[in-house]
Order: sequence, then C-alpha cells, then structure tokens
Amino acid sequence: MLRILRDRFRARVQVSLTRAGLTLPWWGALCASAVSFAFTAVALVQRDALLPPEPIALAGLIVIAPSVIWTVTNWIMPWARMTALILASSVLLLEPVLPDFAPLLLLVAATEAGSVLRTTWGIALVTAAGEAVLVVAGVWGGLIGGPVYMVAILLGLSGGLMVRWYTRVLDAERGSRDASRDKALLAERQRIAREVHDVVGHSLSITLLHLTGARHALQQDRDVDEAIEALTEAEQVGRAAMADIRRTVGLLADSPSGSAPLPGVEDIATLVERTRSAGLAVRYTQEGDPGRVGASEGLGLYRIVQESLVNVVKHAPGATAEVRLNAGRSGMKLIVSNPLPANVRRSAEDGSGLAGMAVRAAQFGAELSAGPSGRQWIVQVTVPGANP
Repeated sequence: MLRILRDRFRARVQVSLTRAGLTLPWWGALCASAVSFAFTAVALVQRDALLPPEPIALAGLIVIAPSVIWTVTNWIMPWARMTALILASSVLLLEPVLPDFAPLLLLVAATEAGSVLRTTWGIALVTAAGEAVLVVAGVWGGLIGGPVYMVAILLGLSGGLMVRWYTRVLDAERGSRDASRDKALLAERQRIAREVHDVVGHSLSITLLHLTGARHALQQDRDVDEAIEALTEAEQVGRAAMADIRRTVGLLADSPSGSAPLPGVEDIATLVERTRSAGLAVRYTQEGDPGRVGASEGLGLYRIVQESLVNVVKHAPGATAEVRLNAGRSGMKLIVSNPLPANVRRSAEDGSGLAGMAVRAAQFGAELSAGPSGRQWIVQVTVPGANP
C-alpha cells in the first residue's frame, strides 16, 4: 500500500513539473520543499519567545502556501514559491537572532531561481530581492553576519546555475540518444522492408512463371502432368517465400521467430536453378572460393542476384540471363547480364529495386553499377579486398 502511494505521489509530482516546463527530477522538487520547511521550522522555534504569535503564524503559512496550492490544483508555480520564501524571511527577520536560520530561506530561493527560471532578469530579480532583505535587516533590524549570508545567497545561486547547466546537458544527451535510437530503428525497418521486397518480388515472379507454364501446358499441350508439376513448383516457391517472410518479419519481434539461417552466397546456385526451372533461361558460373565471402556479403549478393533475376523476368521476358561470381584473394566480383529488348529502355534510376540493390552493396562496402552496355543490361558488384 505504501509503495502504491509513493508511486502515485512521484508520478503526480513529475506530471506537475512537466506541466510547468521544468525538467528537474521529482525528488529534486521534494528535497527543495523539505529543506525550506526545515529552515522555516527552526527559524520559528528560534523566535517563539521573541515575536507575537501572529507574525510567526503568518511566516509559516506563507512558506507552506505554494505546497497547499499544489495539493489542490496540481500546479507548481516557481515564482509564487520564491516570493513566499522571500516574504517569510522578511517577516522572520523583523526580529533577528544569533545564529539565524531565516536568511537561509533566501539562499533556497536564489538556488531555485538559478535552476528553474528561464530569464536572466528573473534570476537577477530574485537574487537582488534576497540581498536587499539582508541589507535592510542588517541596517534597521540589527542582523549580525549579514555579509556572510549575502555571500551564501550568491553561492546558492551558483549551485542553482550548475543544476541548470547539468539539466541542459542531460536533456541534450537524452535528445541525442533518442535521435540515435530512432535512426537505428528506421534503418532496421528499412532493411527489413528491403528483405520483404526482395523475397516477395522474387517469389511472385517465379510463381507467375510456373503458373504461366501450367496454363500453357493445359491450353496448348493438354498435358496435365506438366501442369501439375508446374503448380507443385509454384506451391513450393510460395511456401518457401512465406517461411522467408516469417523469418524476416520476426526480426521485429522481441524473440527470434526461428533458427533457419538467412541465405548466403552458397544459395545462389539453388536460386538460379529454381529460377531456371520456372522457365527463365539463366546460366550460373562460379570461380574462386565462396568460403572467402562473409555472411553479410553473401546475403547481400544473394539478394542482388534475386532482384536482378526478377528484373529480367519483368523487363526482358524470354531473354537469357547470365550470373557470374568470382571470389578471389584480391576481391570479389558479381555480374548479372541479360540482352536488352529492342522496345525497352531502362536507366539505373528506374524503380525501387535498383536503389535497394545500391543500398545493399553500400552496406558491405561494395560498388554497384547497373545500366546498359551495348546490347546488354549489366549489373556489376565489386568488393575490393573482400575477406582475404
């Protein structure tokens, strides 16, 4: 029960500070109030036999008034609190004592002014008002040690300004951390979006090729077995695509969705074979040691080949594509090429697929070029000095 009440009180104080535009922690406001109450109580006890009950009661009410207002309205008013501390100290200093705790209320007011007030003139006004009260109390009230209290007010102001500076630094650090986190989240979402784009685009293209083959087998050849084979291949591609999508989207979850590894360079041959069985004429040659290719580079190359073959299906149906991979000690090179149809013109800026491939290449330090070269459309990826 006590814990629940504590949490509610803390939340209420924090909401009030936020509403007032103050970035102080909840315990900072609580400590300031507790210190001012303690100083006021000691100062009142010191004057119990010196002042009439009315001034003592007035000083006490002035100090607790801002807290009472907060209890009723849930509003924290820094100006009202500082004014109350200065007024209460002025009333108590009508009868100075030795040592005197009443001037310490002015120190609290100056500290709070330095830490929470947003204008220089406001800070100067509170500090000057506190110093003026001490001067008047020293000249007409006989306050002893006035210069010491005046220096204490300046020290309190310095402490408040330090709190303000640290608060601003913490706010800037939090802002930078939040910006970095948002940037990382955006980059991760973009990466996952590219994965989903590549998986869906390739799977749909291969599935459509199989469905087209099944339709031709039924309409032209009346070959049910060939149609069933094509439909079975389309079903397998669709199931594999669903597994890839679940695994990729699972990266957004708090826990992993499966243990299946992401595709790599060793899976390019399977990708080419699956595309060839769907009806696209494509050749694949590999030179060098694929073991030199790291996991991130392998995934990137796989996705680039996948997107390139999808582009061949979309923009050059019936063409013969060629995929060449060379992984040597001095570097790595991937080339995907296909003849350009006479009635189709494309540039490296067309669509989002090429842009996605460029981003993937940049992620593992590769250079990508895509465009026409003579009668061929060539996508070339070069990784200098990759994984010696």
